[in-house]
Amino acid sequence: MIQKIISQIDREQTRKEPLAPIAVGDTVKVHVTIREGDKERVQPFSGTVIAIRRGVGGGSFVVRRVSHGVAVEKIFPFQCPHVTKVEVESKARVRRAKLYFLRGRSGKQARLSRKE
Repeated sequence: MIQKIISQIDREQTRKEPLAPIAVGDTVKVHVTIREGDKERVQPFSGTVIAIRRGVGGGSFVVRRVSHGVAVEKIFPFQCPHVTKVEVESKARVRRAKLYFLRGRSGKQARLSRKE
C-alpha cells in the first residue's frame, strides 16, 4: 500500500524531458528558476561539474565556480523542478570520477585539458 503511494508520487515528480547529458569535467551553465516574492526569474549558474551521483532519487551533480576569489559549489538534483535547463559549454578530458582535488587548487593549476 505504502509502496504504491511512494511510486505514484515518484512518477508524478519525475522530469518529463531529460536534462542535457553531462559528464564530470564539463563546463556547464545551469538555468535555475528563482522566486522572489510573487515574481519568478531564471538565473544561470555556470561552472565545472566536479561530481555526479546516481541513485534511487534520480541523483545529483555538483557544480563549482570561482567568482572574485571565492569558490562556490552548488548541488543540483537531476529531478529538481527549479532547474529549467543545462547547457554544456565545453568538455574536458579527466581521469577521475570526482574532481575534489580542484578545491585545493587555483589559477593555472585548476585548469583541465580540453576535449576536442
